[in-house]
Amino acid sequence: MGQIYPDRGIAVVTGASTGIGFELARCAAGDGYDLVVAADEPGIHDVADLLGEHGVSIRAVEADLSTPEGIARLIDVIASDGRPVELLMANAGRGLGHGFLDQSFDDIRRVVDTNIMGTLDLVHRIGRQMREQQFGRILFTGSIAGYIPGAFQAVYNGTKAFVDSFAYALREEMTDTNITVTVLMPGPTETEFFERADLMDTEMGQADKDDAGYVARAGYRAMMNGEADIVTGWSNKLQTTMAGFMSPETLARRHRRIAEPGSGLR
Repeated sequence: MGQIYPDRGIAVVTGASTGIGFELARCAAGDGYDLVVAADEPGIHDVADLLGEHGVSIRAVEADLSTPEGIARLIDVIASDGRPVELLMANAGRGLGHGFLDQSFDDIRRVVDTNIMGTLDLVHRIGRQMREQQFGRILFTGSIAGYIPGAFQAVYNGTKAFVDSFAYALREEMTDTNITVTVLMPGPTETEFFERADLMDTEMGQADKDDAGYVARAGYRAMMNGEADIVTGWSNKLQTTMAGFMSPETLARRHRRIAEPGSGLR
């Protein structure tokens, strides 16, 4: 799966307790990488046991990556390992359903701080280290949601638009280095995302979804091959293509049909 550096570093995966993040950690462990994994819930401590058959070292960090303190805690654990980070998979993210004015602003702030500020902080710190060591691979978990004004998911989709855009821009800035930047853009995926975002009564929440393992493997391969992006699933590729031909107003209206509370009960 692409070039392996002679002085192998470690892999770091955020949001790794479940879903796509856990499956990304499985991919890296299967490739023989020692790992530092992080999430804001106690389940992160089970990852080492769940991936124990791969025979790699896995250090778990329970930290809220929406806060500077949580990022600093993760960085301290990474630094204490003593090896460079070769793979950084910035996967931590939060969703939020319902109308913007009906949401708690504390919840809104946490989505923005997790999806944008925490991601930027971590990538800025580790990216500088990669530039100094002159190698590394970065994978962002973006979303096809970034292509669509997300009525009843307005904050979440807006944060993913930022992540998608930022990843392409950072990749261009890194073209003269040995650092690659890839953005994984899945569509709806079978994870705990929809329950946590209170979207289970929506058409989107009840629809068939892609398997998290399939999504993670596609993203991991794209990262290891140094590709710019990967949209998983033919229907999601179709959606991103269609988004380029529709007005933002039309896209927002279409999104409302599947994300409005109660749309799954019609």
